[in-house]
Amino acid sequence: MTRTAPPLVADERATYTALLDYLRATIELKVDGLADDDATRAVLPSKLTTAAGVVKHVRWVEHHWFEVVLAGRESRAPYTMEDPDADWRVEEGETLAGLLDDYRQQCEISRGILAEDLDHEVPFRGDRTVSARWVLAHVVEETARHAGQLDIVRELLDGTVGD
Repeated sequence: MTRTAPPLVADERATYTALLDYLRATIELKVDGLADDDATRAVLPSKLTTAAGVVKHVRWVEHHWFEVVLAGRESRAPYTMEDPDADWRVEEGETLAGLLDDYRQQCEISRGILAEDLDHEVPFRGDRTVSARWVLAHVVEETARHAGQLDIVRELLDGTVGD
């Protein structure tokens, strides 16, 4: 797994999209080499915070913010009001490889949606609006947070540390 460091000098769009791609690659790097048994093993008090669960969740984060919020598409996410954590839960038959493939495909969809101007605004939660810039910054923040969770989970699983 290789990552491309974000440019140190670039315009806003290039900086933040490169940073998000770097973080997306970090998610993949953190789970590289894990067997499915380890990827679904809980090592933290929350039984949902598994390596595979984090990968599944960040896929649905991308779906929600880019496809649902920015593009106005219907949600396909597994969570509901009755089961708000379904996007973290790895179901029987789901594999880490399959979840990573789903994540990669979702990231490609997200890249296509973000092709618009960062000042583009869409309706958001009733009478508010949100800009593509805010969504991009939020997904960078959330992906970074979850990459940090994977740092901890991976170290507890097998001692692997590093960037």
